This record gives sequence, C-alpha cells and structure tokens, in this order.
Amino acid sequence: MNREKELRLALVCYGGISLAVYMHGITKEIWRLARASCAFHEGRTPASGSQGVYRALLQEIENDHQLRLRVLVDIVAGASAGGINGVFLAQAIATGQSLEPLTDLWLDSADIEQLLDPDQAPAGPLSKIWALPLAWVAQRRSGDPVDQLVETSARQEVRAKLSKFVRSRWFEPPFGGKRFLNLVLDAFEAMAAAPRGPRLLPEGQPLDLFVTVTDFTGHPERLSLNSPPEVMETEHRLVFPFSDHGTACDTLAQIGELAFAARATSSFPGAFPPVTVGELDAVLADREIPWPERTAFLNRMLPRHAAVGAADKAVLIDGSVLVNAPFRPAIEALRQRPARRQVDRRFIYIDPFPGGKMDMMKSGVPGFFQTIIGAISELPRQQPIRDNLEAIADRSQRIERMAEIIAGIRPEVEAQVEALFGYTLFLDHPTPARLANWRKRAQNAAASKAGYGYAAYGHLKLAGVIESITQLLHGVGGEPGPQRWRHLQRLVTAAVKAKGMGEMGPTFTGGTSPEMIAFLRSYDIGFRIRRLRLMARRLSDIEIGYDEGDLAGLRDAIYESLARYLDAKRTDPHLALRRQVRAVRGDASELLDALAESLDLKTLDDEVEQRLAAALASVGRDIRRPMLLSYLGFPYFDVATLPLLQGEGLDEFDAIKVDRIAPDDATAIRAGGAEATLKGIQFGSFGAFFSRAYRENDYLWGRLHGADRLIDIIVSTLPPGMRMKPGRVAQIKRDAFIAVLDEEEPRLRTIQPLIASLRGEIG
Repeated sequence: MNREKELRLALVCYGGISLAVYMHGITKEIWRLARASCAFHEGRTPASGSQGVYRALLQEIENDHQLRLRVLVDIVAGASAGGINGVFLAQAIATGQSLEPLTDLWLDSADIEQLLDPDQAPAGPLSKIWALPLAWVAQRRSGDPVDQLVETSARQEVRAKLSKFVRSRWFEPPFGGKRFLNLVLDAFEAMAAAPRGPRLLPEGQPLDLFVTVTDFTGHPERLSLNSPPEVMETEHRLVFPFSDHGTACDTLAQIGELAFAARATSSFPGAFPPVTVGELDAVLADREIPWPERTAFLNRMLPRHAAVGAADKAVLIDGSVLVNAPFRPAIEALRQRPARRQVDRRFIYIDPFPGGKMDMMKSGVPGFFQTIIGAISELPRQQPIRDNLEAIADRSQRIERMAEIIAGIRPEVEAQVEALFGYTLFLDHPTPARLANWRKRAQNAAASKAGYGYAAYGHLKLAGVIESITQLLHGVGGEPGPQRWRHLQRLVTAAVKAKGMGEMGPTFTGGTSPEMIAFLRSYDIGFRIRRLRLMARRLSDIEIGYDEGDLAGLRDAIYESLARYLDAKRTDPHLALRRQVRAVRGDASELLDALAESLDLKTLDDEVEQRLAAALASVGRDIRRPMLLSYLGFPYFDVATLPLLQGEGLDEFDAIKVDRIAPDDATAIRAGGAEATLKGIQFGSFGAFFSRAYRENDYLWGRLHGADRLIDIIVSTLPPGMRMKPGRVAQIKRDAFIAVLDEEEPRLRTIQPLIASLRGEIG
C-alpha cells in the first residue's frame, strides 16, 4: 500500500493589466493539473493533452516512489488582473465548470475595440488627428525586437488600434465599465453552459477566494490607543472574501457578485471608470438577472458603508493600487484547514512581469510628472513582498523549532510516562476505557511536574480557548466587522469568568480547579487537534522501514479523528445557534452552554478513543509503544511548545514552502524572461489589448510557463533521497509542451510561425 500526501496550493495572483491574458494561460494550466489529479484519484481517464501528462506523472510517482500524491487548489487570492483570473479559477474549482470557454472570450474580447466605451471613441477618422504623432512615438517606444516576435501584419493592427486609443476622449476613462461588466457576466454564463465535471476538491475541503479592492473615498476604522482611548482612521483597503465551505455548489456565489468583485478589482485607474453598486444593479436589470441576496452581500462585503446606508455610494477602484500581492488573507485562511493525510503546503505566487517598471522610470532623474505618476501609480503597486515572505518564514521557523524541542525532550517525556505506568502498560492491548484512563492520569502527572511554568501555560491555553470560541461564534453569527468580534470576545470572557475561571485558574503547583477542567473538556478543541498532529508527525518519524500496509490503519485513524475535530471547529455544524448569537447582548452563559451541547466533545472523544484503540491494537509493539508514548506524553510536550506557538496552535503542522511562477523562472524552452516571450508588457503593460496576435502569444506562453513550473513543483514533493532518473523531468516537460502546442495550434491562428518555432526550440 502506498503512502498518501496532499500537495495543497495557495495561489496569490498579482496584477498585470493586459498580462491578464498570460495569467489566464497559467491559471488554466493549474486548473488542468487539478482536474488530472481528481481523475487520477477517482480512477478516471482525464481529457487528453497536458492533463494526460500530469496524470501519467502522478501515476509514475506512485509506481516508482510508493507515494500517492493528490494536488489540491484550496486558497486563491488575487488583485487586479490576478483577481479576475482568480475569480474564474475559483468558480471552476468549486463547481466543476470548465475554463475552456474563457479562452476564446479572452482572445476575442480583451481588445481595445471591445473594451472602448462607445461614448469615448473618436467620432471619425479625422477626430483629434493632431494626436497621431503621439501614437507613433508610443509605437517606437515599444521596441522593435518585441514586435518582430509576431507576424509583420500585426504591426499594422497595433498602429491602427493605438491611434484609435490615443485619439479617444481625454480626461475620461477610455474603457467602458458596463461594457466590461457585461463581458465578465458573459464569461460566467459561458462557463455554466459548457460541459461540467466534478468539484475539484474532496468533500469537506473548503475553497476560499479573496479579491482585493480599493475603496477610493475610504471608510472609518476605529483604532484603540492609550490616550485618547479610540481614534478614527480612514481605511482604503478592502478584501472581498468568498467560500464554498467545503460543499459542492452550482456557483461559488451569485454570478453578479462574482462579476462585481472581478470588475472592481480590475478597475485600473485611468483606463476603467470606478465601479459602484449602481452599475451592477443596472447591468443585472438589463439582463433580467435577479439578485435576492443583494442586502446580505453588501452587509458582508461593505459593512462600514452598509451600517450607515451608504453601500450604494461606495466608489471602488483597482485592488492592486494598495494591495498588489494579497498574501495576508491567504495566510489567515490556513486556520481550520481540514487534514486527512500528510500535507505539503505551498504558497505559489504568480508574477507576470517581475520587477517590471514604467519605461520612463528606467533611466535618469524623473521629472515633475514622472515623479507624480510614479508615486501615485507605480510605486504602491511595486512594493516587494518581503514582509509577507518573512511572515511565512517566521511561521515555518516556529514549526521547525517546535519539532526540534519535541525531539529534544522526547526521551525524558517517554521516561516520565513509563515511570508513571510501568512497562506492563505496553504488554496489553489498549482499549477505549484504558486509553481514556491513561490519558487522564498522564495529564494530571504532567500538570504536577510542570511547576511554575504550568500557571502561564494554563492561562495561555484558557485565553486561546476563549479566542477560538469567539471566532466560532463570530462566524456562526455572520455579522462582519472587528467591532462585533471584540464585543463577542468581551461577552465570552465575562461568561467564562462567571463559570469559575476568575481566580480559580491554573496554579504554580500544577493545580487546576474542577471548573477549569470541565470547561476545557467542553470547549478545548485545539488541545485535541495538537495531540493528533503530534501523533501524525511521530508516525512519519518512525515509518521508515515499515510497509505502508502495516501503518495504513493507524494513519487513517489519526487523520479521521483529526478531521472530526476540525469539522467541529467549522461554522456549518453550529448554524442553528445563529439567532441566539445575534441576539446576545449581555450574559452569554446560555449561549456558551448551547455551544457546548452543539460541540458535544464528550461523544466525539469517545469515538476518537475507540478508533485509536482499535488501530493501536492492530499494530505491532514496536509501533504501538512510541505512538502510545506520544499520545500519553502529549501534555508534557504541550506545556513546552504552546508558548512557542503563541497560544494559537497550528492546524497545518508542517512548514510552508513558497514557489513563484513567472517568465523568469520558466526557462526550459527559452531564457530571457518576459522581454523574450511576452507582448503584453508593451505600452505600460497594456500591449495585449492592441492585438489578437499579442494575446495569442501571451496566452500560449502562459500555458507553457505554467506547465514548466508546475512539473517542477510536483517533482519537488518527493521525500528526501527520492529522485527521478536523470533527464526524466526534462522529458516530462517536453511531453507537456508538445501536448499544449498540439491542443492550441488549431485555435491560435495568428501565431502559427511562433508555434513552428517553438516546436524547433523544444526539440
């Protein structure tokens, strides 16, 4: 039997204006990989092309390395061009809809003649004829070497459309907002009409989508200070969150809401007009699309505006103005992720033009207008992601440090447990009753041995449980905003103290009041999750040398138990409490009692111990002993490591790895980065809007670069010491490249010479 692992991808998609077409090629390849993985695990034959190459790669890894790998995309965060692509990709993953219809829409509709607002277009061929020299200058600045990568006839098309663009009305956005919104809705309707497959995530695995938006006028946010106690600041950053909560659905959200998010995040200043809710209302009315969830959507996405009845007046512009690399919401989404097997978590950020700057910023001292334009447009968008990567690295370092601490104290912990129970414990097969009794006895012993450190540990754990309860109730209530969260936290804290946790908490001597014990048994899911994570890690440590069939039952029992506790932390099982959560204003004791009944951790604990006892009894003593020692010794480990985890625990227990997909990284076919491959980088990244040949070029390179990097990422999941045969990865990439070219050659009519050239470069 083969070992199972999930490669979980959290995608962070940057902005890039017309490089959205290139990013469509990349996200389409990610979607095809997810489809191939789904087909592989369900025993289905996937569609031909690159999907077949990915499926064959997964099969090869299983055959040669006894690793059954599943690839999941469960978090998507995007801004601007990355935001609109992220919305479409998330819709396809959540619903099983196809991204294929989008390709023709991108190639046909992402053109200035389609996007240009009829009211802004030049009235005739002589309109603003004096502006033609500006178009010629812009064309010369684009650089002849890039133009030579496409057919000569494309140059005439670009010149004509550039002339039309430059001669459109000035001081008004040239592109139409309603026109663009209708194109997005056309795309969603095309996806819904195409043949549909299964949802691309297992049941219970949520898909979370985050789209950044900029609130042009801003909204008030309270900040707590020492003096004065509160101040009001204006916040312009917004994140529109969507989730399918781990269940199959016909659409991730109402298509008008998804289209609104896509339209808002990609409203590039100066090109598109800002978007308002009124624009969406008008377009939906024209198309006769009902929107019964309108009020709920605005309350959730624009809570500050909705609270004062001003949601209709909110003015939204491009999400990349302030947040071009939305790592933070993706990182926060790692909380409460389910786990049924070992996880290799990757953050993959898609940057279509690394380090790309405006041409005028490349040399010399900037002038007056250059400085202003750079300050208000380019510089905020080009901020490095160092802070985000440092946050991820810090998290990973804490996990690695925790693993080192656990390994360092394990001999002493095991000696303590053996001294407590005696060697006879490990001669008997564990039963649920024995496991429960041993667990309670070990926990009491760990508390008494912890000394002065136990008081701090106990209070930290109590604070963490209160925060978890608040988070769960906040989600159940469905009332957004930090104010409501803080109000619930105050009510929960007061109710917990009223239950006897005021002056009767953990002591320096390891003592804990009966009230405290009862409280933790009713609400402390985090402790149970951390214990099972430790067991999963310990099993990974000792599995070398054993056949996977000997460990499969125990591994399944651990991850199934872990999944049950993680499910209990989700909002869905407790929605019956929503009315009670929204009504609570004073004493929250009854609400806490109702939550304890809904959680029903006693029943869940009994089920888990039955499952673990049976699994432990089924393995040999050489496996059972270290696993029992980890289970019973967990209170000792937790006292030592919870402060390191800052009280929160970690749902995904392993370090995060970060990968990038960018033209500079995908060099298997051609080196030189974006300058050597992409056309959309021209005219300040508006280039692909001027030519179908440009769009075809960028879309094709997106697929090729996506395949190149995705194969690298898949292969990197192999455990240390396992490597593919020399030259094998290059051969797999070649197969994928040829498959992509074979798929796209009939469609990409204007770049046939490029396709022929690429076949020669690939070999």
